[in-house]
Amino acid sequence: MKNNIYEIQEEYKLIEKTVELLKKDLNISYLDALIETMDNILDGFKVRIEDDKPQEGVAEQIESIYEKLNISDFSAESRRKVMQLLVLKSYSEELIQSNHQMTPDTIGMLISYIIGCITKNTNDISLLDIGVGTANLLTCVTNNLKLQNKNVLGYGVDNDDTLLSIASINVQLQKQDIELYHQDAIEELVAPKTDVVISDLPVGYYPIDKKVQNFKTKNISGHSFAHYVLFERAMEQLKDGGVGIFVVPKMMFEDKNSIKLLKYVQEVGYFQGLLNLPEKLFKDKSLAKSIAIVQRKGASAKQAKEVLLGDFPDFEDNENFKKFIGEIALWRDKNINFE
Repeated sequence: MKNNIYEIQEEYKLIEKTVELLKKDLNISYLDALIETMDNILDGFKVRIEDDKPQEGVAEQIESIYEKLNISDFSAESRRKVMQLLVLKSYSEELIQSNHQMTPDTIGMLISYIIGCITKNTNDISLLDIGVGTANLLTCVTNNLKLQNKNVLGYGVDNDDTLLSIASINVQLQKQDIELYHQDAIEELVAPKTDVVISDLPVGYYPIDKKVQNFKTKNISGHSFAHYVLFERAMEQLKDGGVGIFVVPKMMFEDKNSIKLLKYVQEVGYFQGLLNLPEKLFKDKSLAKSIAIVQRKGASAKQAKEVLLGDFPDFEDNENFKKFIGEIALWRDKNINFE
């Protein structure tokens, strides 16, 4: 089942009306109103009333809108896109940290393609997003892997209550086989080790020095880089031979501070690839990012004879883009063992 853009936009507009009604009547934030209305939808399209709120007239308006919704008939991917539009609308309503911005779908699709290539001889995959946020990236990747006939068991970790509430709604709405954990990803994780870990690594400093005392990628003095220590935690969360696919700052492995990071990679795994994303994806060239591919040692893993390096062509350049994607598949066949 595939829903067209018009159907997705119409569904978004209807749900967005209910968000605005709840926001005004309950005097709550846009995100809280979004969580409220999506909980109603998941609860059989019933308006939850507490302390006579929302008011009877408002509740009736919302219920009349719910009757027009067709989201139950949408595909999982179309439901994700409806939620994506609703969360994006919240960005115009509230101040959102840059690290909480959603990863573009194009990057999610590339990550799923790379995972599909690397795991082409494996049907069952366990997958963790170590900074799951709203679960938009995790569910985008999961949906695309399912199109490749993969059976995916997913996990997500985040310490932000509101984002994790949105993630839970996303997972339930799409009926995904994903477990979510509310905890700081720097701590020892409750989630099991997985075949693949993904993350659009948050960039900045990790504020609690005591928690990273035993990390090899920590800074000797001052706060440590959050994207370093989270990278280290992600690698520790991989099964032997497992693969990490990370969205990282373009210069992350060339920065003067990256020596300890590269040394850590050599100790625990193999640096298999680094692909630069098109700069036009980013408003500021200094914020450009790349996709790093790192495999944990063990099982049948080995260092690729040829590390995958390159620049993704412009996504609108169909011919060169298809050619580049084909080169990734050829590289996998010659260089990567994943069983």
